[in-house]
Amino acid sequence: MKKINFLLVIFLFIQLSAQEKINVWPKGEMPNSKGLNLKIEEQKEGTITQIKETELFAFLPPKEDRKKMAVIVIPGGGYYKLTYDQGGFQNAKWLNTLGISAFVLNYRLPISPDVKQRELAPLQDIQAAIKYIRKNAAQWGIFPDQIGVLGTSAGGHLAAMASNITTDYTELKGDWTSVSTLPNFAILISPVIDLGEFAHVGSRNSLLGENAIQEKIKEYSMQNQVTQKTPPTLLLHAQNDKTVPVMNSLLYYQAMTKNKVKGALFVFPEGEHRIGVINKSELTDHWKKLCSDWLKTIDNK
Repeated sequence: MKKINFLLVIFLFIQLSAQEKINVWPKGEMPNSKGLNLKIEEQKEGTITQIKETELFAFLPPKEDRKKMAVIVIPGGGYYKLTYDQGGFQNAKWLNTLGISAFVLNYRLPISPDVKQRELAPLQDIQAAIKYIRKNAAQWGIFPDQIGVLGTSAGGHLAAMASNITTDYTELKGDWTSVSTLPNFAILISPVIDLGEFAHVGSRNSLLGENAIQEKIKEYSMQNQVTQKTPPTLLLHAQNDKTVPVMNSLLYYQAMTKNKVKGALFVFPEGEHRIGVINKSELTDHWKKLCSDWLKTIDNK
């Protein structure tokens, strides 16, 4: 009983923190689902290991301060949990201080018992989220061609997938089909990119399974998917990150440079795998100023 009450308190807090909770999928139209009625499972405060349905939590600045830009914030967690507070809400609230609307995505994890094809579920959810916000942009006073993604760790991998995989896997019909799934820009913080030599093994195993074939590993290593159509991207990483090696960001930026994709890469000598709103060192804390300045270079409205 205590555990149930604890979860209720946590999710009441979520709804009070966000101005709006949005169900991403129209009722009965979530693809790649067995139709199970799952319960929300909280590992610890601020971390979810199972969601009931794909949701967006809207964090909106005051209308008088609101810019036309919006960012979908994608929490990390190795594809086996969602760090919705540290990797989601905190980043969303910081974006609000810049006048940017933010939407935190709680996406289906590949390890969910409800998922039929594990590697597609998170991608389907971010694609549907981009479509939803783009289609309904006017109600929040934002522009449909100013919608970006911000992903941390495994959330960075999902943001990179959304940036490079052009096939629409949402299976949404009607006027949804004409709405693009590609973000207009991306911010990748300590991102998982490579699923081979420099992989975060936990993320790879959760997304592709422990016995993934090399072809699949290559396909889902996002440095191999970068093209000239990849949106402008900012990469932030710590050189001493032992969880997700900095080579992940270096490989992605190398691919961006090769394909003439507009962007920037900042590597900090310290910071480990903890670049966020609150940082251990003053040096690492500069990422927020760098990000804010970079966003101004792509804000052409």
